[in-house]
Amino acid sequence: MAAEGAHVALVARTLDKHPTMPGSLRQTEATLRAYGHRVGSIVADLADPDARSTVISQAVEILGGPVDILVNNAVSPAAVPLTKVSARQQRTAYECNVIAPLELTQQVVPGMRAAGAGWIVNMTSFGANLHYGPPFYLGPQGSTMELYGTTKAALNRLTSGLAGDLHGTGIRVNAVGPRIAVMSEGMADLMGDQLAPEVFEAVEETVEAVVALCDCAEDTTGQVTVSLDLIADWGLTVHNLDGLARV
Repeated sequence: MAAEGAHVALVARTLDKHPTMPGSLRQTEATLRAYGHRVGSIVADLADPDARSTVISQAVEILGGPVDILVNNAVSPAAVPLTKVSARQQRTAYECNVIAPLELTQQVVPGMRAAGAGWIVNMTSFGANLHYGPPFYLGPQGSTMELYGTTKAALNRLTSGLAGDLHGTGIRVNAVGPRIAVMSEGMADLMGDQLAPEVFEAVEETVEAVVALCDCAEDTTGQVTVSLDLIADWGLTVHNLDGLARV
């Protein structure tokens, strides 16, 4: 997004070095500053109602004006079998994966309405799909990712409902996810080698689809789509994260 010319407000829980995984807000912010646009960091746990209540107001201050684009990418996976998942884990997953995207959307809508345009992209997942059986195949992880998938199914319905609610205002609301998975740092920490290498797509492919939906036409709204399908259907060229062509 920064490479394409956007001012960016970053949101995550980790300002400095994470104890077990690479990457932090401070490190990402330093990378984005090279593009010469406004960039700032907001430390917030989006599963915490109090923490997320000020995210958009802080973003407006960082960006110097209303939020034009909102990408809801935070997630709490709660990798526990359904028969064992606790009430607390359920609440955390829904707070982060469903309620937070809705509340952040509610907070950006007034500014987008006033501007007559806005782009909201929710990151969804293959895990939202239903299993058909019997027999049922839940994958190598069994039902450990089913709560996560359930929240993503809820997010898909929110995407559709918000698109209908906001149609005609200039605000587009769409959802996109990888065909199966992306090997992010979080995925590597959570799943390790449980999935075969061939099921993963490149981070750059997912990002290309997200960027396209952050600059789509007004009638492109309410879509719940797959990144690789969108790239093929729209004839997109996948770029590196720095915006340059892949070689």
